[in-house]
Amino acid sequence: MKPAMNLAQKILKKHLVKGEMLCGSEIQIGIDQTLTQDATGTLAYLQFESLGIDKVKTKLSVSYIDHNTLQTGFENADDHKYLRSVASKYGIVFSGAGNGVCHQLHIENFAVPGETLIGSDSHTPTAGGIGMLAFGAGGLDVACAMAGVPFTIEMPRIVNVYLVGRLKHYSSAKDVILELLRRFGVKGGSGKIFEYSGPGVKTLSVPERATIANMGAELGATTSIFPSDGVTRKFLEETGRKKYFSELSADDGAGYDEKIEIELSEIEPMVALPHTPDNVKKAAEIVGLKVDQVCIGSCTNSSLADMIVVSGILNDKKIHPDTSLVIAPGSRSVLMTLAKHGYLTQLIKSGARIIECACGPCIGMGQAPVSSGVSIRTFNRNFEGRSGTMDAKVYLASPITAALAALNGKMMDPKKSLKFHVRRKMPKLMLDKKMFLAPSAKPSEVKIVRGPNIKPLPVFGKFPCSLSGTVLLKLPDNISTDHILPAGSKILPLRSNIPAISEFTFNAIDKEFARRAQKSKGGFIVAGENYGQGSSREHAALVLKYLGVSVVMAKSFARIHLANLVNFGLLPAVFSNAYDYQNIKRAQHLIIDKINFASDNILAKIYETSQTIKLALKLTTRDKAIIQSGGLLNFIRQKSKGSV
Repeated sequence: MKPAMNLAQKILKKHLVKGEMLCGSEIQIGIDQTLTQDATGTLAYLQFESLGIDKVKTKLSVSYIDHNTLQTGFENADDHKYLRSVASKYGIVFSGAGNGVCHQLHIENFAVPGETLIGSDSHTPTAGGIGMLAFGAGGLDVACAMAGVPFTIEMPRIVNVYLVGRLKHYSSAKDVILELLRRFGVKGGSGKIFEYSGPGVKTLSVPERATIANMGAELGATTSIFPSDGVTRKFLEETGRKKYFSELSADDGAGYDEKIEIELSEIEPMVALPHTPDNVKKAAEIVGLKVDQVCIGSCTNSSLADMIVVSGILNDKKIHPDTSLVIAPGSRSVLMTLAKHGYLTQLIKSGARIIECACGPCIGMGQAPVSSGVSIRTFNRNFEGRSGTMDAKVYLASPITAALAALNGKMMDPKKSLKFHVRRKMPKLMLDKKMFLAPSAKPSEVKIVRGPNIKPLPVFGKFPCSLSGTVLLKLPDNISTDHILPAGSKILPLRSNIPAISEFTFNAIDKEFARRAQKSKGGFIVAGENYGQGSSREHAALVLKYLGVSVVMAKSFARIHLANLVNFGLLPAVFSNAYDYQNIKRAQHLIIDKINFASDNILAKIYETSQTIKLALKLTTRDKAIIQSGGLLNFIRQKSKGSV
């Protein structure tokens, strides 16, 4: 008899290419689908081109335009034209600007239960809401997957989140994941897959499941997944994809590494306070807080169901005169459905501003709050400065909580102030697939279009045997990729221009960093716990390499950023002793002699004090080989020539 397996194990086993499914062991899995978005996709496709592959080898790859849609200059438009030509030539489906947010579109149109997906966006696990095993990754990993290279990860621990009961009318799926963040923090999911089960799952729609899976990324989880059941079948039928349904769940008696039980009826409206998604309190605890702005949308809460709940609260009412409300539906299909059934009129009459079906304010692309303002957002991240206003105070909340704040101009407790049930019967989604462009039937005739903002990939040599340099920056815990390389309308258009964008490295923390790194010809970065949390943007690693940084020393690293550091030939080293972090100071000179990659440790000497720092290399043999080669592209090229 076969041993009982949980759902994540079943999908991993089906796609296993190499390795054993033992916690902490390196495994390689085959990838069925990939997705990219334009902020990370341009670089990913430049990398794919460099591999010399004629056509993608996945079942499906989709290139979405949803981040850089604010075209204040030629840069974004040029990138979009490049992305469209690459998609046409290499067998990739293309989704143009205005079509919608990649994760919302993918779950509406392409996600398949039981298949694997990686995307160059950290919220790719959204597809776990439909029973897909989906991973956020750096663009280079996605480029390699498109070339047929298996995806490499450490076998995660599987955490069972057992749901019972049903949400009350004042609570939502967003409150469930905020409650998990309150309990476990932004590092609580590190090295884990969160697998949801229990009778409470059947009470959640696919969009609600997707919201929870989406923000599993904020827990630091490898991914999150829900079973594929009758609710999934109905969603696939409604989106014209009934043939892709398969029933998937854990076997009876399946084991898990951990188990959490949540009674949905006890979930209260929750809010994440500035400036981290795990700074969570009950909405009731901050009632009366004056609210300047409310933003509803993003890949987390922009589904048709979310929009209809908001329209129900706002119907025949006006938003508070001191509060701005902007709403971004998640897809063109959602927008058309709202218009057809009168919900869009309800939103507009309330005073809401309807903005483009795109990421928009979630990534600081417009709608920056007023100075020192309070902004309530249904988004997934509230890192300092991410909104575009450095001193803004951003709170994360459900669409219910956000809509009530917009009406009243202050934070309300939905448990007390919402007297009616806003979950209405959902109309059928008006799917619009005409904005998805199929690749060319004659790819050899397609010319790749490259504007002046698209610069060649930087080329790096092998990793040096010894290092000597300055500590360029010392950082605290939970430094995000937004801290390392900000987003926003000024910087995002430079994602395909590494020399230009590198000048903004650590700009929010130290405006002189890039100049100092260039003058010093590189050096070291020292950081605390969970370095590199947040976005999958590989640029946050690449710009450091471009500026000459070779080693990042930290107490611990976030999963995706750790992989990105390795992929670009930087050495991520972990302090063996916590007090050594305290002893290193900025501007000190460090020396690392005779780096031995066969060892799991290296020693760094502080020149000024002669103190020796012991650093652990928590890397696989493959990781070390990639770093020695000078990055993953070099490693693949050398391997193909038989030199690795």
